[in-house]
Amino acid sequence: MKTYSILGCGWLGLPLAKHLLIKGAKVKGSTTSANKLDVLKKENIIPYLINIENIEEDINVDFFKADVLIIMITSKNIEAFEQLMHQIEKSDIKKIIFISSTSVYDACNCEVTENYPTNNNPLATIENLFRKNNYFKTTILRFAGLIGGKRHPGNWFESKPIPQPEGFVNMIHRDDCIAIITKIIEKNMYDETFNACVNHHPTRREFYTNAKQALFKSVPVFKNEETLVYKIINTDKLINTLKYQFIHQDLLDFSTI
Repeated sequence: MKTYSILGCGWLGLPLAKHLLIKGAKVKGSTTSANKLDVLKKENIIPYLINIENIEEDINVDFFKADVLIIMITSKNIEAFEQLMHQIEKSDIKKIIFISSTSVYDACNCEVTENYPTNNNPLATIENLFRKNNYFKTTILRFAGLIGGKRHPGNWFESKPIPQPEGFVNMIHRDDCIAIITKIIEKNMYDETFNACVNHHPTRREFYTNAKQALFKSVPVFKNEETLVYKIINTDKLINTLKYQFIHQDLLDFSTI
C-alpha cells in the first residue's frame, strides 16, 4: 500500500486525500487548525497539526514517512520552507509534488510556456529551492486560477469593477487538479515542471459575464483600461507528456462548477 502525505488539507488537499483513499492508498494529512483534526480523522485521513511557520516546535517526524509528499500550502515564507526542507532531507522521502501557481509569470501580452522566465516573487524562489535540492526529486505543478466547489467566479468582484475585460482568463477546475496530480503519481513523473491550465482562454468580459449570469446576478461592471495587459498559459507540455485530456474544457460552461 502506497502512503501519501499531503501538507495542507484544504480546498484542494482534502478532496485529493479522499480520492487517493478511494484508490486504496494510505493518506496522511496536515492542517494548521486543531479544530480540523477530527474532520480529517473522520475521513480516514491520518491527521497532523503542522504549521511550517513554527516547524521546529510542532513538526511530527511520522508525517514524513511516505512514498510521496504533496505540498499545497499558501505560505510564501522562504525561511519557513528552508526549515521544512531540512526536515524532509532527514526523512526517507524522495518524491515531492509542489503545488505552485502561474502567478510566477508576469503579464507579457504573450503565450507563456514553462521555459518563460519567472518573476522575482517569493513563490518562484521557493520553487527553485525545491528544484535544486538533490536529496529528492520535485515536480513543480503551476496551477492557473482555481475554480470548482465553493470557488465560483460568479461570486468574485462583487463590489468593484473587473479590470482588463479584453484580457484572457487562465483557469483550471479542481477536478482536473486532482486528476493531474494522480497522473503524475501513476506515471512516476518527477523532476519536472508543468503548467496546468485548461486550453480555453475566453476574454475576461465573456468569462465573468457568463459566470454572473449562471448565478442570476447582475451584469458585471468592467474597468476599461487604455492599455491591455494579459498572459496566456500554454499547457501543451502537460497534455503531451501525461497524455492528459481535461475534464472541464469549456470555461464558458458553468453547469458543472
